[in-house]
Amino acid sequence: MSNIFMIMFTAILTQNFIFSRFYGCCPFLGVSDKPSTALGMGMAVTFVMTLSSAATYAVYYYLLVPFGLEYFKTIAFILVIATLVQFIEMFLRKFVPVLYSALGIYLPLITTNCAVLGAALVNIEEGYSFIESVVFGCSAALGFTLAICIFAGVRERLNFADPPKAFRGFPLLLISAGLAAMAFSGFSGMRF
Repeated sequence: MSNIFMIMFTAILTQNFIFSRFYGCCPFLGVSDKPSTALGMGMAVTFVMTLSSAATYAVYYYLLVPFGLEYFKTIAFILVIATLVQFIEMFLRKFVPVLYSALGIYLPLITTNCAVLGAALVNIEEGYSFIESVVFGCSAALGFTLAICIFAGVRERLNFADPPKAFRGFPLLLISAGLAAMAFSGFSGMRF
């Protein structure tokens, strides 16, 4: 049980996909303009990353490894993730059209989101069991959601700031993201 807790803590805080590993920066910067949109994107990524961690584990260990096709893991994982994203896109279009339109182009981009693919590849690289893979995928996605929601709050505050002209817009966003990443690096020194 302590191993599961360590996987969760590491995935959410010390090895946060956005602030430590720098995976998934495109949706992080693109969808974090409003907290509601950021939370919706985080929930969609959490759903996809959790399910894809389970599915890619099964595909890898029960399909690719027995036939000696481990070198196809990246292609197989992308296909699994793309299928899951299509299901989510259809669901959101039908049942939550406001969130579907708010996420816009970034929803199909979950398919190529390196955070989702990265979670599947890290699971294999670390040799996690099925349960550990699912926990890691869910925790990494929760860390992604935490990061994108925190940054959405920062961006809302920045709308009321009056920075020098050279820092307005994207430069200020990158500086703010860098400062948030530095703050998260403080978690890496924690020991249990």
